[in-house]
Amino acid sequence: MRLRPSLLAAACAAAWLAAPAAQADEALAKKHNCTTCHDVAKKGVGPAYKDVAAKYKGQADAVAKLSAKVKKGGQGVWGPVPMPPNPAVPDADIKKLVEWVLKQG
Repeated sequence: MRLRPSLLAAACAAAWLAAPAAQADEALAKKHNCTTCHDVAKKGVGPAYKDVAAKYKGQADAVAKLSAKVKKGGQGVWGPVPMPPNPAVPDADIKKLVEWVLKQG
C-alpha cells in the first residue's frame, strides 16, 4: 500500500498538532502534583489514569463526578488511601485534567 504524500503530510500534521495538547495536560498534572500519586499506566498511591478512564468509560456524568472528587477529595473507591482535596486548583484546570485522564483509556 502506498500513501499519497498529501495524506502522509496530513497525518503527520494531525499528530504534531495533537501532541502539544497531550503534553500540556500532562504538564498541568505535574504542575498540580497529581503525578505524585498517579501515573498514566501504572498504579501508584492512587489508580493509574488508564484504569480511571476504563472505569468511567461511557458515563455521561464522568467529568462532573470526577471533577468533584478532585476538588473535594475522596476515599474508598480505589482502596484505603484517601485522595486529599484540592481546593486551590482552579475549576478550569480540574476540568481539563479530568477530560485528559478520561482519554487515557
